[in-house]
Amino acid sequence: MKRIFLSNISAKATVYVMVLLAAAVLAAYSAALHTMNEEVRESIIRRAESLGRSIASASGYHLILNDLLALDNMVFKVKAANPDITSISVIGAGGEVIVHSDPAKTGRRLADTAAARPEADPGDGTVLYGAGREAGRVLAVESPISFLEKDLGRVRLELDWSVLYNARAQARRRILPLFAAILALGFVSSMLLSRRVTRPVRELASGVEEMKRGGRTKPLRVYSMDELGRLTASFNEMTALITEQKEKLGSYARELEEAYVSTVRILAAAIEARDRYTLGHSTRVAELAVTLAREAGLPREEVETTEIACLFHDVGKIRIPDAILHKRGRLDPEEFREMKRHAEYGAELLSKAPSLYKYIPAVRHHHEWYDGSGYPDGLSRDRIPKVAAIISLADAFDAMTSDRPYRRALSREEALDIIARNSGRQFHPELTAVFLRLMKKRKASMSQAERTA
Repeated sequence: MKRIFLSNISAKATVYVMVLLAAAVLAAYSAALHTMNEEVRESIIRRAESLGRSIASASGYHLILNDLLALDNMVFKVKAANPDITSISVIGAGGEVIVHSDPAKTGRRLADTAAARPEADPGDGTVLYGAGREAGRVLAVESPISFLEKDLGRVRLELDWSVLYNARAQARRRILPLFAAILALGFVSSMLLSRRVTRPVRELASGVEEMKRGGRTKPLRVYSMDELGRLTASFNEMTALITEQKEKLGSYARELEEAYVSTVRILAAAIEARDRYTLGHSTRVAELAVTLAREAGLPREEVETTEIACLFHDVGKIRIPDAILHKRGRLDPEEFREMKRHAEYGAELLSKAPSLYKYIPAVRHHHEWYDGSGYPDGLSRDRIPKVAAIISLADAFDAMTSDRPYRRALSREEALDIIARNSGRQFHPELTAVFLRLMKKRKASMSQAERTA
């Protein structure tokens, strides 16, 4: 989630910069093309006007001398020197074509060749046809021929506008790679810039994630002293304060937990003190059950729950009358029913304090049997809480190996044999296997210690 969030920030910044950059580059590209088109167009028009005036100036002299051969030779040379000029014609005052670059058109009237309407007039007598931006592919320039203020006609040049299109294509081919390079450079720069700009944000996000996981965060690096830099510095101060307070609270919590466990132990000892036969029973059951829980692979939290639940597992006996609790013989059915209610009484007592709720399932169900014939609710198999099933094994073993008013304690081997025979009936089979293996290891350790001693 964190990586996605950070990537989105960087990506958004990059996309935002790239959109602006792309828009700027496209605008610059369009403006450059437009400017170049206008420059080329104006250059072509100026060149055509200049050629028209030059030919008109020379044509006046040749017309006065009626030297049509020289005039035709001049037109031929100018046409040959300028391939983009499609035609050159010298038109007399009466409108007839005197000289034309295409000899077949010599002698025709102006009406056969002239454009219908001029589109531009530079103001010196030169007239332009097809000079508009929406015009066709031919530009016509007509320059007046005069000699000694006498109107002798005009010179008409026609140029192919394709030179403009060719120049535009060449310009596009030249500047397109340049703008593409600018765009690519801008993309890389925007990525680097966005990463640099969002780096303090990524640093802060990393620190927040580490704090959420409960880890101790090292001070974040301050990249600048702008608003983000000051925010990072403030975050470092806040983290240091929170870490300090957290350590203090953790210390207080450990002390409180130790005091709480000690109180529970005292309470369990006070309950067991009512009966000398059960004195120390809860402590022994807790020690054995905790070892079994660890051997069975329970998480640390469940192991701690197991220990406290063991100390509470017989707390309900505080409501059992002494006549039943201290009776030397076997209990009659009514007394036995009352004795069995100690599990319910214990759960009821724990329900008075919300902080003890998590121990209620283990206390209420530590006398349930795997086959469902236990009490108080007749739970079976995996419906029995695992902590309760562990306490059931430890409780049964300690009870069988301890003296009771109505019988002597069984030997360790006898108790283990009874537990093995009741696996799958009274006790959870998998936990029973772990318990038997654990007791075997304990016996081996004790034997080794005795031999060493």
